[in-house]
Amino acid sequence: QLQLVESGGGLVQPGGSLRLSCEASGFTLNNYAIGWFRQAPGKEREGVSCICSRGITTKYADSVKGRFAISRDNAQNAVYLQMNSLKHDDTAVYYCAADWNPVPVVCEVVSSARYEYWGQGTQVNVSS
Repeated sequence: QLQLVESGGGLVQPGGSLRLSCEASGFTLNNYAIGWFRQAPGKEREGVSCICSRGITTKYADSVKGRFAISRDNAQNAVYLQMNSLKHDDTAVYYCAADWNPVPVVCEVVSSARYEYWGQGTQVNVSS
């Protein structure tokens, strides 16, 4: 069974940090671009960040640039999202998704249409 599992969410004060993990089971992430998306209550899902399968291309939404950092460890079959300087507006359910992309140096952060596999999400609450 092909599965993505997110972890690392929780409650954090504004200005704090969290590190999300996305781990795969049933398949290897080596040939997949990985995206992080989030959805806040009453809002549409939005792209946060992505990383190509080779790990050399990363993209970020303007709202998180300079605060979030995406990385991957193909040996561990995992992708991470380090989130710093968290704000109230970062409160959302965060999802990771995998896109099998024959071009190993690209990834997509604006549209989720290419992503075939999705995790169940992990809740991030930023509150004082």
